[in-house]
Parts: sequence; C-alpha cells; structure tokens
Amino acid sequence: MDLLWITVKQDWAILLPIIICSIATVAVSIERWYFYNRNKRDVVQFIHRLQRELQRNSLENAQMLSTQLGGIIGEVAEEGIRLLADKKGDFARSFDITANLASRKLEKGLAILGTVGGVAPFLGLFGTVVRILITFGDLAKQGGQSTQVAYGIGSALIATAAGLGVAIVAVVLYNYFNTIVRRYEDDFQLLKLLFLSFSDDRQVDPAYLSKMERGV
Repeated sequence: MDLLWITVKQDWAILLPIIICSIATVAVSIERWYFYNRNKRDVVQFIHRLQRELQRNSLENAQMLSTQLGGIIGEVAEEGIRLLADKKGDFARSFDITANLASRKLEKGLAILGTVGGVAPFLGLFGTVVRILITFGDLAKQGGQSTQVAYGIGSALIATAAGLGVAIVAVVLYNYFNTIVRRYEDDFQLLKLLFLSFSDDRQVDPAYLSKMERGV
C-alpha cells in the first residue's frame, strides 16, 4: 500500500493518461446506463397491441400507443406509422433511415469505451518503461542496491496493472452495452417487419391522413 501511495505521488504525470481514461470510462458508463434504463420498455406487449390496431386499420390508435410508450422505441414506431400512412416511396428504406438514426443515439459514447479498451494497456506499458528508465538512471548515478531495484520495478509495474485494469473494465462495459444496442436494433427490425406486413394493399383511414397533413 505504501508503494502504491508513493508511486502515485512520484509518478502522477505518468499515470495521468490512465486516470483520464478511467474517468472517461466511468462517465460514459453512467451516462449510457441511465440512457438505456430511461428508454427500457416492454416491447413484446407493445408489438402485440400495435399489431391489433394495425389489423383494425386504426393508425390513429397505433400512433397513440406509440406516443404512450415513449422512449426511443416509441419514437421509431411513431415515425414508422407516419411513413406507413404517407405511402410515398420505398417504406423499407425510409424506415431504415429512421432506425439508423436511432441506433446512432444508442451507440453514442461507446467508441470511447472501445478506444480506452485498446489504448489503456499501451499507456500502462509506456508508463512502466518510463519508470524503469528513470530507476536505472538513478541507480547509475547513485550506485543503487537490490532493494532500490526491487522498489523501482515494483513502482513501474503499477502503471501496467492500472492500464490493464482500466482496459478490462472498458472492454467488458463496451461489450455489455453493445449487446443492449443489438437488442434495440432487433426491436427496430421487428417493428419494420410488422409495418411491412401491413404496408401493401391497404387503405389508410382518411381522417387520420387528414390529421397527418395538418400536423395534428
């Protein structure tokens, strides 16, 4: 413990990039965790209810369901219903644009975790090499003993351990959050398949279409 404290005081400049990486990892992880939890919805029940409204040809009720659901799934569903009512151009491509824009929101900040996971071990190794060079330089000037060598090497290895620790946490969180993103993207595809099954050979409720045109 004393070695760790002394290393932090003496080598804070070497450890600073790793400390910045750890702060970035914690900040992104907390922000993403809150974001995903705010947007968490019961998608299975929503799709069943949405399917029933579409079977009744009630786009207005389907849009109300999407609005009530809220979150990023509700936003994508609302836009899908608008595209379904519009019936202009290729629905599939238009919906894919909406889904991809939503995916960008879901992936925000994850690149930072991926970068930290790849860079942090090298920062730790760099810190270790610098500390060993400093230690050998001091030993050459002062004529050190084995205890000083052991202390210097022990202090140097702390940087490697710190870099690996931060990298492991960042990679685990990156993979975990990516799994959540893939789950949302699967939900978008379910919505797309549901809308496509009702997009051909169907009549749109004129009252709903009139509201859409007025922006109600």
